[in-house]
Amino acid sequence: MKNKVAQAVIIASLSSQGFALDLGEFNGTQFKIGGYLKAEGVFNNPDTSNSTFEGSASQSRLNVTTSRKEGDHNLTGFVEGDFRGDKDVFRLRHATITVDNLTVGQTWTGQFFANAPFDTEMINFYGTGIGTVSGNGAVVRPGLVAHYAKDGVRLTLQDPIYNEAHHPDMVAGYTHRTADGHAFNVAVTGRDVDLGNGDSEFGAALSLAAKLKFGDTSVSLSGFSGKGAAVYAGWGYNGSAGAATSEVDAQGDLITLTGFSAGVGHKLSDKLRMNLRYGQVTSDEVSSAVADDTLKLTTANIIYTYLPGLDIGVELRDQNIANRPASSDTTTRPAGQQVEVMAMYSF
Repeated sequence: MKNKVAQAVIIASLSSQGFALDLGEFNGTQFKIGGYLKAEGVFNNPDTSNSTFEGSASQSRLNVTTSRKEGDHNLTGFVEGDFRGDKDVFRLRHATITVDNLTVGQTWTGQFFANAPFDTEMINFYGTGIGTVSGNGAVVRPGLVAHYAKDGVRLTLQDPIYNEAHHPDMVAGYTHRTADGHAFNVAVTGRDVDLGNGDSEFGAALSLAAKLKFGDTSVSLSGFSGKGAAVYAGWGYNGSAGAATSEVDAQGDLITLTGFSAGVGHKLSDKLRMNLRYGQVTSDEVSSAVADDTLKLTTANIIYTYLPGLDIGVELRDQNIANRPASSDTTTRPAGQQVEVMAMYSF
């Protein structure tokens, strides 16, 4: 059994052909392999430097799901990786165990679940989206998370950003869905924040999100405000600095962050859909080295389903400040404009 699973994973990870592989049931456990293959090309037109082009297939990913029943309990395991590690090395994205309503392992934050299901579709692969409390892709999957979800309530404890925190980072959220397809979420986040002087302070923020359905059109709205949210939102006193985004000003006081996003998606036909989105996040104080107190991002895309499971798309992006620096193993998000073209086969 173990050899069959290992062989299937190796074959799937090396193959250049997208395919679905169902291993069937073994000793009462169902095994499945899924994921997608994605090729992307990004044309960069930065405000202050020369235009560039980047191409990659490193976003391609592979996952394995196991599931079985033990008496009255449902037990599920999930592990997923992609090639976004250093120099395109295969890396771990998710590794979770779920028993009924409880999930533990490395996976999405509570902030992610408070926003992603209610946002407008983007091709942009970095964070949930600027303007939300989960806009920072650098911290979107902590090494350890515990989710309890039941009847619309989701309670989350996660590995704290601050290494000497007195307690886990926390999120409590509630989602209400209507018979008409509308969905609404309210969430409160809280964490112990390093003040940079050996002390810490508790910071809390409130997040609201909604997705409204009107036939083939959807409208997404979100907003948040509070303290201790900068590192998860991707914008703070020192601007956008990934996992090092600062929550405190030069005097060691917590800054207040406020953000919002709005988007609309429309299904033009069974195969063609388009989306438009705007988001911004503002800090009430920024360093003198940061040119603006507000990070803004606009995206517009059109996606065509050429064959079942195969999407082809193009997205235009415009942002006023870089929020992902160039390096040898990551794509950039410079201040300026971008055009991304992609093909993605999901299995």
